[in-house]
Amino acid sequence: MSKKLVAYFSATGTTKRLAESLAAAIGADLYEIQPAQPYTPDDLDWHSKSSRSSIETEDKSSRPAVAGRVENMGQYDTVFVGFPIWWYVAPTVINTFLEQYDLFGKTVIPFATSGSSNMGKTNDYLKPSCKGAILKDGKRFASNAKESELKLWADDFT
Repeated sequence: MSKKLVAYFSATGTTKRLAESLAAAIGADLYEIQPAQPYTPDDLDWHSKSSRSSIETEDKSSRPAVAGRVENMGQYDTVFVGFPIWWYVAPTVINTFLEQYDLFGKTVIPFATSGSSNMGKTNDYLKPSCKGAILKDGKRFASNAKESELKLWADDFT
């Protein structure tokens, strides 16, 4: 029986609710990815080219520090990683998180929240951070996705 982890970064709480529902639906452990320097509302102002989120997204080599680590990542076979979509990609804090671990042989499955954006080039930018892992195509969910919808989707991977 494979052990599953749902790891997520949530800037406003939307992805957190989705991740909690997914973890409950599939019986997975839950881990919150927290940036070492939390994002402020000004940092998240996507209308401003000088906001932290805009700058980090523009600079694909940006790796914001993460506070904490998953205890014994080696025990997980499947890692669902959730985040809000920022300009059709994952926030670079997700790359930082993934690069902390030996993911060889693990299955990594992205999931995201967004008002309207799709997954865009998410996997193109996550793939280099998932060395040795099987990176599956992810899915964007509406913030009000039901637990049954999440389970049905996740069952395709487990």
